Amino acid sequence: MLTPITLRGRLVCLEPMTMDHVDDLCSAALEDRSTYDYTNVPQGREETKRYIEGALTSFDKGRTLPFVVRHIETDRIVGTTRYLDLEVFSWPPPWPPGVASGPSPADATPPTVAEIGSTWYAASVQRTGVNTECKLLMLAHAFDSWNAIRVTLKTDARNMRSRSAIQRLGAAFEGIRRAHVPASDGGVRDTAYYSIVADEWPAVRTNLLERLQRGMKRPTE
Repeated sequence: MLTPITLRGRLVCLEPMTMDHVDDLCSAALEDRSTYDYTNVPQGREETKRYIEGALTSFDKGRTLPFVVRHIETDRIVGTTRYLDLEVFSWPPPWPPGVASGPSPADATPPTVAEIGSTWYAASVQRTGVNTECKLLMLAHAFDSWNAIRVTLKTDARNMRSRSAIQRLGAAFEGIRRAHVPASDGGVRDTAYYSIVADEWPAVRTNLLERLQRGMKRPTE
């Protein structure tokens, strides 16, 4: 299990998710739900409580590292995101070189590959710099601190808004996994897969920094 971390930028602070965030996260999800058609976003306090309980159970098993997103200027919780599908490569040994590998992610054996996902934001911060900085902070930690070799991003293939946002990060489209998982609307989801590998990270980082420095407003995500 990885130790919870806090990632802070200029616009947002990514804080470890706890049960204390139920009310704030519930409020964020209730602002305007019109963009959540293909996204699993809890509605109401009880759903939000179960949502956080599920995330923390997965964290306890070493599978995820969930955050809430705090908007620094307003000091409000405005969404959530997480690392998931954390995997430590054990072959060829040792991986990474000079570090003993183990069966599950830990601070001494950071993830070799990871995914960034389960991301959603309150309507008031969508199409602002919030998502750009969240991704910059998380990608930087994955590639620069963990020395990960790959980060995956994926979304419902029908979610063109999310797909466009991922593409603007500089992630490479890999294809569609058909009939992949249950969809948030009750059907069966085809999933669009994207990735960034370590060699691509410098260019992606430059792109994200330039977007933040230009102070893009709407549309920016």
